[in-house]
Amino acid sequence: MAKTPKVRPLGDRILIERLEAEGTTAGGIVLPDAAKEKPKQGKVLAVGDGVLGDDGQRIPLQVKVGDTVLFGSYAGTEVTLGDEEYLIMRQDDVLGILA
Repeated sequence: MAKTPKVRPLGDRILIERLEAEGTTAGGIVLPDAAKEKPKQGKVLAVGDGVLGDDGQRIPLQVKVGDTVLFGSYAGTEVTLGDEEYLIMRQDDVLGILA
C-alpha cells in the first residue's frame, strides 16, 4: 500500500483503497488479469465530517479510517491520485463493515 493520499472527503463521503483481487480460484486455477473481477471490498483511508441533520447538528459517520468494508460493484467514483487508484463513495454505498 502506498502512503495515504492528502485528500479529505466532504460530508458523508469516504475514500477507499480496493483490496487486491484473488489470483487463483478455489480449485487452484491461476486467473489472468483480464479474467479477474474488481474486488468489492476495500480499506477506508479517509472519511468526511458527516452529514447535517434536519436540526443542523452534524451526524458522524459509522465507518472510520482503517475499517475494511464491502460495497456494490458499481458503487462510488474511481479517482486516480498520483499513480494509485481509489474510490470515493457515500457512506450509504457501503453494504457492511468486516469484523
